[in-house]
Amino acid sequence: MRLSSGFIPTTKETPADAQNLSHQLLTRSGMIRALAAGVHLFLPLGYRVLEKICTIVREEMDAIGGQELHLPALSPIELWEETGRVKAFGETLFHIEDRPLVLAPTHEEVICWLAKNHVKSYRDLPQIWYQVQTKFRNEPRPRAGIIRGRQFLMKDSYTLDATWEGLDRAYALHAVAYRKIFSRCGLRFFVVGASSGAMGGTGSEEFMVESDTGEDQMVLSEDGQYAANLEVAESHASAATRTEERKNIEEVHTPNVHTIDDLAEFLHVDESRLAKSVVYWAGERAVLCLMLGNDSLNETKLAHIMGSDVRPVEADALRELTGADGGSIGPVGLNDGKGTGRRFTILADLRLKGANNLVSGANRNDYHFVNIDLDRDCRIDGYHDLRTVREGEKSVKTGSPLRITRGIELGHIFKLGTKYSEALHANYQDEHGQDHPIIMGSYGIGIERILACHVEQHHDRDGIVWGRSLAPYDVHLIALRGRSDSVIREAETLYDRLRIAGVDVLFDDRTDVSPGFKFKDADLLGMPLQIIIGERTLSEGNVELKIRRTGDRSCAKKTDAVQTAISILTGMN
Repeated sequence: MRLSSGFIPTTKETPADAQNLSHQLLTRSGMIRALAAGVHLFLPLGYRVLEKICTIVREEMDAIGGQELHLPALSPIELWEETGRVKAFGETLFHIEDRPLVLAPTHEEVICWLAKNHVKSYRDLPQIWYQVQTKFRNEPRPRAGIIRGRQFLMKDSYTLDATWEGLDRAYALHAVAYRKIFSRCGLRFFVVGASSGAMGGTGSEEFMVESDTGEDQMVLSEDGQYAANLEVAESHASAATRTEERKNIEEVHTPNVHTIDDLAEFLHVDESRLAKSVVYWAGERAVLCLMLGNDSLNETKLAHIMGSDVRPVEADALRELTGADGGSIGPVGLNDGKGTGRRFTILADLRLKGANNLVSGANRNDYHFVNIDLDRDCRIDGYHDLRTVREGEKSVKTGSPLRITRGIELGHIFKLGTKYSEALHANYQDEHGQDHPIIMGSYGIGIERILACHVEQHHDRDGIVWGRSLAPYDVHLIALRGRSDSVIREAETLYDRLRIAGVDVLFDDRTDVSPGFKFKDADLLGMPLQIIIGERTLSEGNVELKIRRTGDRSCAKKTDAVQTAISILTGMN
């Protein structure tokens, strides 16, 4: 393509609304433009990259037996009501005001509808269906350019199986395919165990890249052997000890004590003897969670245990339910008719299992119980891992120290099981004529996120540094304006020769800009190889070649330029 007639509106200024590096560079390089918050246009150069990503995705999905289809962005709201996801997605689900339709953020419901109507027998299974489709989510705070938008391009695939072993195989196939896709796209990534969230199901993993601007918090071990989303991460943390001396429980006055640190100082005890109570709603159930010291409750873990969404109990309701404000609440006597008489579910973190001589709230303001024995003085309905991992704790896998970082999600794979097929009655008949719900998996990749993350990982102070697999063009051919027409004539000839040889070329044939402007644009756009034709080198029968990633420069005879360029590009694969 010729720059003189192409539409690549580069700019030297960093856009004021560009929050992160990929957003800045993709805007400056003329690849994207923001139409509205979370809604972007892909201009010709950026769209070429998207098409390359989609080609890689399609090749790897086809390789595992995937069949591409195309589902509508609009779907009937009743499908979503049957699975309960109108409520689960809440305000992030786009509704059509005058029609009973929604704009799909994902397509499990539609896949179930299709399977219900056309998959009748175990002989029709297994199936792998996939699409590359525009999705919509009414993000309250779209951010980071194309990383979190309200409209986005996504590859989503769905597996349909008759057995759980079949689901395991399909899941494993996708796990391998995803590793190949992200590797071919030139990304450094890691895989973490994750929460299934609104998707539900029996298991899931996220494919992440580390980034300071990422929306998710990740826990990684220093030895690289453990990775998990902070929502589900586990660690080795010492438990509260059980002492031989079993002291009698006592109530003590603790005025103006509102935090764990205040309480430890007031009573002159170590944090490891303090049990903090936090109270949540799980649906309509009141749940008291007992945490050791300053440990933070992990809401995702609690929601998984309770099997429902959870939210903190409001201050007024907390006082009515327990008789006290936050900081003075505890498990002793909580289900003995105090407050409204509502029965609490009482859970405790595993670090507290079997502990005694603890301190916790007495369910009246400014009072605490000391010497609590959890086995003797209160009823604990269950001990679970409820805590959020802390920086520096040890990996449960190898004991290596953990660090907490931020990451961008590239893809997510889910074992859905029968959640959606049961809700929508998508069944198959086994060899005995018995009906069973189809066992499903769901697997997503953010196409635009791959583009943004490639830029986040491949850039320097001058601009983007594309890997060849995703580069819009292989070669940036630069013709420097001279005193004669010989430079342009030679550049035109080389442009044609490169194209005939199958090399994608962006030709800067502009005559109204300076050499310095062309060089700045070339480094900003970041094609893997630059070929520069100027009067001085041409007078010696040569052209100059520059590898964008390293900055290495060399000369080649103009007659050998095509073969030299192909050789360099081949070495980049």
